Amino acid sequence: MSATPPIAVENLNHWFGKGPLRRQVLCDVTTSIPAGEIVIVTGPSGSGKTTMLTIVGALRSAQEGSVRVLGRELRGAKSGDLEAVRKRIGFTFQQHNLLAALTASQNVELGLRVTGSFDRAELRRRANAMLEAVGLGAHLDKKPDQMSGGQRQRGAIARALVGEPAMLLADEPTGTLDPKTAKIVHQNIKLLSKENGITVLITSHFPE
Repeated sequence: MSATPPIAVENLNHWFGKGPLRRQVLCDVTTSIPAGEIVIVTGPSGSGKTTMLTIVGALRSAQEGSVRVLGRELRGAKSGDLEAVRKRIGFTFQQHNLLAALTASQNVELGLRVTGSFDRAELRRRANAMLEAVGLGAHLDKKPDQMSGGQRQRGAIARALVGEPAMLLADEPTGTLDPKTAKIVHQNIKLLSKENGITVLITSHFPE
């Protein structure tokens, strides 16, 4: 295991708005997350959880401080460097964002197509194997509207992880699910992260 943590944040500050409406949402945040750890950031709406996640995920620019992710400094980084970091991260959000016209298997294949490294047969094999891993082996050919909320969210997790990313960033991944289904989704994340050594950062309204 590398001695350098995949996420290292120092003195991070971030504001929204201008003039009298300017509001600070991240205040001198300093933290590091070791490789292979699962960390959950909790807090009420507006407390900066999603802002923090999108900065770490190279989706939003850091305004002040240092943000080193997967060995690269993100603040002031060039667009190509940011893209290189994003390609090594799996993302999943409260809304599953599966494409309605595609089956579960086809949706997960999208997580691999960006690499351009696999032929059609291998894309399908890897997508189906990941869906099996999250308990959706019986739903490979179903479209999102034929699956439950929990099944759709597990499909989104499969899509995020199929490319074997170094990290998974999950923003309120179970916010719309009932407690029982949310527990299943969290168990899937925990199991897959341990099996693959993936660092996981999750945001949630709910400490439990």
